[in-house]
Amino acid sequence: MSFTIKQVVSPTPTGYEVVDLYIEGETIEAIAPDLAPKGTVIDGSRHLVLPGFVNAHTHSPEVWQRGAIGTYPLELWLTELYAISSLTPEHIYWSAIATAVETLLSGGTTVVDHLILLPGQELETIAAAVRGYQAVGMRAFIGPLIYDQHPDAGLPKGDHDWQPGEGPLSTAQILEILEVAVQRFHRPEAGISIMTAPTGLQLCSDELFRGCVELSDRHNLCRHTHLLETKAQQKLAQEQYGCSAVAHLQNLGFLSPRTSLAHCVWLDDADMAILAATGATVVHNPLSNLRLGSGIAPVLRYRAAGVNVTFGCDGSASNDGQDLLEAIKIGMMLHNITDADYRHWLTPRQVVEMAALGGARGLNGGDRLGTLHIGQQADLVLYDLQTLSLLPKTDPLGLLVMGRPTNAVAHSWVRGEQIIAGGKPTRLELDQLCADLDRLSLGAIQRPSPALTAVEAHYRQVMGLPS
Repeated sequence: MSFTIKQVVSPTPTGYEVVDLYIEGETIEAIAPDLAPKGTVIDGSRHLVLPGFVNAHTHSPEVWQRGAIGTYPLELWLTELYAISSLTPEHIYWSAIATAVETLLSGGTTVVDHLILLPGQELETIAAAVRGYQAVGMRAFIGPLIYDQHPDAGLPKGDHDWQPGEGPLSTAQILEILEVAVQRFHRPEAGISIMTAPTGLQLCSDELFRGCVELSDRHNLCRHTHLLETKAQQKLAQEQYGCSAVAHLQNLGFLSPRTSLAHCVWLDDADMAILAATGATVVHNPLSNLRLGSGIAPVLRYRAAGVNVTFGCDGSASNDGQDLLEAIKIGMMLHNITDADYRHWLTPRQVVEMAALGGARGLNGGDRLGTLHIGQQADLVLYDLQTLSLLPKTDPLGLLVMGRPTNAVAHSWVRGEQIIAGGKPTRLELDQLCADLDRLSLGAIQRPSPALTAVEAHYRQVMGLPS
């Protein structure tokens, strides 16, 4: 496969230039004015080219619960999420496709799927997601969401007799499933990578975290987990470890340049210093943090401390979509109220770099992804500067980030293959995708009142809320 993209608008550090770009196989081979056409020629005039963004944290199976769960904080929201037991591997296949397509149509070329596993069908779940991402052509990092504690163990005990019960699988069983998943599905050369991805300290034993570290070191895998998303998780960490969750992760050896950490809302300066020293990446999920009332992650302070930061949509049951440009916009503007000094505020160019190169660095891929340079993997996106939401002509990046672009993605390439052309996926029909999502819809989801009542009562007690 080879492509020549002619006369495309490309950002420079201080402005823009018009260039041609040549893709050969999976890589960018030339960027210069007036290249001789080779292969398929794409008219890039009146288009903006950017490296593909990374949707650095989501849960694709939540597509089936989008818009279905009410306004609850995370710990109560999870009770409703876990109550859904009617998903099948076919659901997983189509939700991976839907997540990939929505991410692609909002500027992403890579997705990190913290994949919720069907009980008793863990490997089938992973296989279905892999097939879904391969069907679209998306670059995917799949982190099976694993835990060896009961879901109710995520609440601090406080002064109350709170007995969460046993976890669904033993630590050894979980690590065996992960080992098999790596052997069967880890194919980074084909665009599919398996990660070790314990859900978080609140539901995972130290033994499970250490097992994930060993597995990731042995196979050179990336690591991923939720970290201090809520105030309750901060309380729980102090209750369990007598130190911060970040310090405990460091003691377990989990933090490294191959580690990305979703949310990171309730961290202090000492925690930030640890993240900077270990090279771990923070994944900012502003929409779900607002939706669940979790708080505002101190992104400006992270950047000032030298921590790599990127963006994620989070799952479609806590967002409730996969519009990466929306997450970037909110993730940029939200922090204008956290620091009175406007010189510290994020700019469109900075957040574009965070979404692309920042995401690549979080996946140990900053040397081959996230920028438009010769020799880089050809993961790139062309935005139509004549679409209504990017007009009238002012500053293309400003409009893309601070506006509300719709139908702006014209073409996308992943590993040198064009998988979006003319605003549509090249490997599947959007109408058919919508028909299959409609066919498999779960319909209205009933609130599991008895299960929620006990958790809700305890949550309100430990969080100091009136009963």
